[in-house]
Amino acid sequence: MKNIPAVICDNDTLFRYYNQLSESTVICTRIRLKPGEEHLLTDLAERGVTLIPSATAQLASRSKVFQTRLFSDYMLPGTCAIYDRHTLLDTISLYREQQIKQVVLKRERKNSGLGIHLFSDIEDIYNQVTGRAFDFPFVVQPFKPDCRDVRVIILDDFLEAYERRNAHNFRNNLHCGGTSTPFTLSEKQISFCRKVMERGRFSYAHLDLLLTRKGEYWLTEINLRGGLKGAKISGEVYRQKIETIHQQLLTRQNP
Repeated sequence: MKNIPAVICDNDTLFRYYNQLSESTVICTRIRLKPGEEHLLTDLAERGVTLIPSATAQLASRSKVFQTRLFSDYMLPGTCAIYDRHTLLDTISLYREQQIKQVVLKRERKNSGLGIHLFSDIEDIYNQVTGRAFDFPFVVQPFKPDCRDVRVIILDDFLEAYERRNAHNFRNNLHCGGTSTPFTLSEKQISFCRKVMERGRFSYAHLDLLLTRKGEYWLTEINLRGGLKGAKISGEVYRQKIETIHQQLLTRQNP
């Protein structure tokens, strides 16, 4: 017990001492978890182990479904987490009632736009699920055409935003062929992003916003890390800023 570091900054050390960790331990790293191991975050939190980044932020970064449950007040109305056929059938009724036609399906643990699917009707999703084309859980939301897709990077007092566009694909992700241009956020939009981060206990984040022609804006996704393609900040400066944030959080834990 006496050999356990007070602060653990790598996954190898974390799992070497995993069963001996207690409230006197601070884990200052993103925990490497295989699919299905997310419950370890709950165990660590229950034992009083301090996590930097927070357990909530780490889990939300791994799960679009959890994001939907956590940030539903900040997302496009009608965005739903689908866990099984019963949830899907309830959502079909909701969309029918609201006369929602085109819908987007977001697959769990798929990034860079590779898990995004567009359907002309939510009933088509049910047919696909019946044929086992998609695994539960996943997220569905109404499709909003002619919207702007803005990526926001917030690292403490550093903020950068850029719009992603693709004239030939509704997926604006740069990985899918999109291009980027700098974007200036309003003070209200910045405040919105920081409220989202506070709700999810994100000390830093990459946020994706959906901006409508009516001036509305909604959260589509949030993550602790993301690609820097399209951003002006360099990888080295980005890494240094993350390290500084971690050190500041550690200092607060051990003043």
